[in-house]
Amino acid sequence: MTPFSLIYSLHVLAALVWVGGMFFAWMVLRPAAMKALEGPARLKLWVEVFQGFFRWVWVAVVLLPISGVGMLHMHFNGFETAPRYVQVMMGLYVVMTALFIRIQALLLPELRTAVTEQDWPAGAAVLGRIRKLVGINLLVGLALVAIAAARPMF
Repeated sequence: MTPFSLIYSLHVLAALVWVGGMFFAWMVLRPAAMKALEGPARLKLWVEVFQGFFRWVWVAVVLLPISGVGMLHMHFNGFETAPRYVQVMMGLYVVMTALFIRIQALLLPELRTAVTEQDWPAGAAVLGRIRKLVGINLLVGLALVAIAAARPMF
């Protein structure tokens, strides 16, 4: 395995964990939780799910720019010669990271507080806001993956 293929593999795996995790949560876990659990149990589940998933998202948030810049320098010899799609991918990463940080730093503590205080209507409202931002982030992530798949890095 060449150094470039190792970095590329780590990059793809990090993106897969982040975008794939959002896809699973949005398309599979959320509908199942809606059918199987009452409101309070569903809110408690999401607090636990977010805590576990966000640890992995932080790994992706750190690994993606490190591996991305590494590939950029190995394949294009720097930012100046990188094609436009690489710059678009970097911009979409920034958007995704900003949305993720908003959810984790602002909304997740609000959800935890509502669940701890058993304020189920407030918790449901916060979860609804989180759901919308995760949905937006999922769409951005899927667009980013489509761009990457259409324009291979090597």
